[in-house]
Amino acid sequence: MKRALAIMIGAALILLLATLTLVVMPYLQMSAEQVPADLEPYTEQQQRGRQVYIANGCVYCHSQQPRDPGFAPGDKDRGWGRPSVPGDYAYDQPHLLGTMRTGPDLFNIGARQPSIDWQLMHLYNPRAIIKGSIMPSYPFLFRHVDEPEEGDKVVNVPPPYGPESGKIVATDDALALAEYMLALDHTYPAPTLPKTDKPEE
Repeated sequence: MKRALAIMIGAALILLLATLTLVVMPYLQMSAEQVPADLEPYTEQQQRGRQVYIANGCVYCHSQQPRDPGFAPGDKDRGWGRPSVPGDYAYDQPHLLGTMRTGPDLFNIGARQPSIDWQLMHLYNPRAIIKGSIMPSYPFLFRHVDEPEEGDKVVNVPPPYGPESGKIVATDDALALAEYMLALDHTYPAPTLPKTDKPEE
């Protein structure tokens, strides 16, 4: 009986310690982070685009976290922007930091490519813009119509990437995803920046 009680008390202490370490301490740390004054919440359309981004697995090939130049000087050289800080993700639920960079980092894609026409064409067929791109095309986010209707967003795809006849029209999902891409603009000053010292070897 005493042994069982000791095991139960030990298990409870381990659970308490794990909760404090993995839940409470990170929560307290993140709650103290300053939200950048120029960071705006996502609109309803941008939130929808974010869900399209998740549903199509974009996070598996793209990151959204430029790193400290002390650790990864190439990120800044590629024009991906300043190192990200926790406050940049105040409105991101869930976070889409990403772990792979088969494609470029998208933390500032809205600043690098601020045209919705560019974003839509790139989604329809990346090779229409970037020769040799290995990014998959997303034609199912678009409609091929003979004549666009009033209010349709036509994507002027150049030959040979577009259809021989008719027009390519963006669906609501394509427009939402493009708007989400444009919202990824973190060129405002960061409230805090990580240290740039390289780790000791």
